[in-house]
Amino acid sequence: MRGISDMGFDEPTPIQTAALPPALAGRDILASAMTGSGKTAAFALPILQRLMGSPGNAGTRALVLTPTRELASQVHEHLMALGRHGRVTATTVFGGVKPAAQERALRAGVDVVVATPGRLLDHMRQPWFRIDRLEMLILDEADRMLDMGFLPDIRRILARLPERRQTMLFSATLPKPIVALSRNLLTEPIRVDIEQRIAPATGVYQAAVSVPEQGKKDLLLGMLNDDVRTALVFTRTKHRANRLAKFLDREGIACDRIHGNRSQPQRESALAAFKAGRIRVLVATDVASRGIDIEALPHVINFDVPSQPEDYVHRVGRTARAGATGEALTFVSPAEESGLRAIERSVGRRITRAATPIRSTIVADRRSRGRVARTNQLNKDASAAPRRPEDKRRDMSKKLFVGSLSWNTDDHGLRRAFEPHGEITEATVITDRDSGRSRGFGFVTFADAESAEKAVSALNQTELDGRTIKVDVAQERNRDRGHGRPSSSRW
Repeated sequence: MRGISDMGFDEPTPIQTAALPPALAGRDILASAMTGSGKTAAFALPILQRLMGSPGNAGTRALVLTPTRELASQVHEHLMALGRHGRVTATTVFGGVKPAAQERALRAGVDVVVATPGRLLDHMRQPWFRIDRLEMLILDEADRMLDMGFLPDIRRILARLPERRQTMLFSATLPKPIVALSRNLLTEPIRVDIEQRIAPATGVYQAAVSVPEQGKKDLLLGMLNDDVRTALVFTRTKHRANRLAKFLDREGIACDRIHGNRSQPQRESALAAFKAGRIRVLVATDVASRGIDIEALPHVINFDVPSQPEDYVHRVGRTARAGATGEALTFVSPAEESGLRAIERSVGRRITRAATPIRSTIVADRRSRGRVARTNQLNKDASAAPRRPEDKRRDMSKKLFVGSLSWNTDDHGLRRAFEPHGEITEATVITDRDSGRSRGFGFVTFADAESAEKAVSALNQTELDGRTIKVDVAQERNRDRGHGRPSSSRW
């Protein structure tokens, strides 16, 4: 109880109210609840109650499996905070760090292990890791582990655990494969919120802003220069996270990034700096959408629309945690509209839309809405004007033709070679092995003509995958009706 009071918990959340009584009684649990609803305490408290209330034998007595390092660290942190006045010992086991310290903790014997599946299996192959006296098993964010392909690893782990144990499965969503797994994993479980529709926490104000892809950076910068003082910003890929962080840094915005290519110390350092307020912006991929617990985070910004509705729920769930309130804003390019509609269908509501902001102004309207509204300063007359030939030529100047490509070059390799020179909106390799030609060609489109020109100067007659490539501004050509290919001899 002292640990609960120290953390400032006054009353249980709905998932805690429903899950704690049967969990404390030793029953198996199958629970679904929104991100930020207090799931961690719903299984951490029963672990502490059992381990503190009865002496155990040497070896690990409780195992918590999580999909990511960040979530494992968060669970461990909460467990230690709740049990700070007891004598329960715990350690984390995950990749990205040297295993020596983990090995020492496991050899010494700890009560609770919080682990990701892959690194745990590595340790389980060693004779000094005793797991045969396990009393409690918890799978946290089981749906995410399924998405990340951990199901085979989980089955290998389960095969080495004692059959007599208490098992609890917690998840934000319960797709059919997870329910099927629970039938083999749990014994007469108590089900909690199994029919719940996926949705962000109720305290999140959600809005979507329609914006051209090339306008996203300026829109974000304008918001950060106005009334958004701190934000967790999600991007679709690691490369986009790196580029966005560099852009913000050049503009004088203190920021860092966190994604799968960053080492564990780098990820922990970035997260600690963000929590401490030493940086204003943390740019992240979906590796951080679960397992980051930041007190009173006011803003989450989806720089890119997530590919899965569940990822949207977990991204925006980083704000408005444990009954607080927060704002989640999603930037939507024309190509991402269908993804946003899929999210709306999954969460069962339409997300508030703002007009297309080319030059966005944040206008606080606290009296009428208590939320952030955005006004569009687009010149409507200019946007409605017919497309002129010079406009079309200007767009073509952003598109580059890349010739003499190796067969080994794919779309990703082409993008990787050109992206240091600017924001790329499209990169496509075209090959035709049946034609008997020994090389392919491709197209790279930049967000602006200036970047395209720089790329031509920097990359023309350089090597890519062992071939000297040709780079030039693409020219609009007539099509050969017989073959469907451009008629230019250069192509």
